[in-house]
Amino acid sequence: MEKRKVRFGIIGYGFMGHNHARSLAKLDNAEVTAVCDNNEKQLYDIPEGAKVYGQMDDLIGDPNIDAVIVSVPNHIHLETVSKAARAGKDILCEKPAALSVAEFDKMMEVVKECGVKFSVHQQRRWDKDFRTAKKVYDDGSLGNVYTVQTKLYGFNGNMHDWHVYPEFGGGMLYDWGVHLLDQMVWMVDSKIVSVFADVRNVINKDVDDYFKIILNFENGVVGEVELGTYFLCDKEKWFERHWFIGGNKGSMYVDGFHPEGKIVRTTRLLTNVPGEITMTAGGPTRSFGPPEPGVIALEQLPEVDTEQIQYFDNFIKGLWGEEEFVVKPEQVRRILMLMEAARKSAKTKQSVAFD
Repeated sequence: MEKRKVRFGIIGYGFMGHNHARSLAKLDNAEVTAVCDNNEKQLYDIPEGAKVYGQMDDLIGDPNIDAVIVSVPNHIHLETVSKAARAGKDILCEKPAALSVAEFDKMMEVVKECGVKFSVHQQRRWDKDFRTAKKVYDDGSLGNVYTVQTKLYGFNGNMHDWHVYPEFGGGMLYDWGVHLLDQMVWMVDSKIVSVFADVRNVINKDVDDYFKIILNFENGVVGEVELGTYFLCDKEKWFERHWFIGGNKGSMYVDGFHPEGKIVRTTRLLTNVPGEITMTAGGPTRSFGPPEPGVIALEQLPEVDTEQIQYFDNFIKGLWGEEEFVVKPEQVRRILMLMEAARKSAKTKQSVAFD
């Protein structure tokens, strides 16, 4: 592609469509030249100079568009991507790219046949909380890591808009699960031996709003991914986002999307459990009493330079051939496989072999 501003057309101008337009407005190498939605109520805050379409076929046929952003409901992704690919447009698709591995494979057949470039909007690989945890994991300072936990909690309980409909690809496993799993497996670069999952409808009748997924990695790490939309607490500071990494040389915790936390170590290890008994509120104990002064040592979390707009920077450079896409189709397919394994495990209440 000639190195000039990439001209984007956005198909589906709802919440995420508007968000994409705002993000692209910050970049010097991109512009939104058209938007499309079949709901006229969504067609506000149109980028200056952009054409407005009511049907996707009309936008896809616009010769003044280089790349299409697909931000329609999940069940229309295959149709939209296929049409855009056959029109020769490069494609950025919202997550989840498809509702099944089989559907994704059909999508990729068309993409490869038409020779267009394709990536999926897994922008949360650039979240500050995740990148902070990943930096600690990658630097190896915690020693042999045995557990990585990522959790997201909310209190509202209910889904929103089309996410309440299972036939549209609604529910939290499709909505946030794809992000949390993608972050976990991008951090822990190892084969997955098995998957065990609990997926539930706590408040919502038709779509899942809670899940816990346990991933056993070949390198010995156990990954725990949990989300709940109805976790209630009366604490003044109840974190909605949490990471914990445990190793044999220390631990790390990160709370919140604007991360607060510490690396925690001990200045010495017990050679054996002391003979004297410590009285605690929970009764007598020798293993779980409070630490003596000076035993716990805290370190600051590393600084990371990251923001979600960097996804678009990589995507555009990928179109120009200057970089590889960070989010690759084979990675997207693996996450869809994980989600299918999680649903199978939840249904059978058994671990599912993987990789």
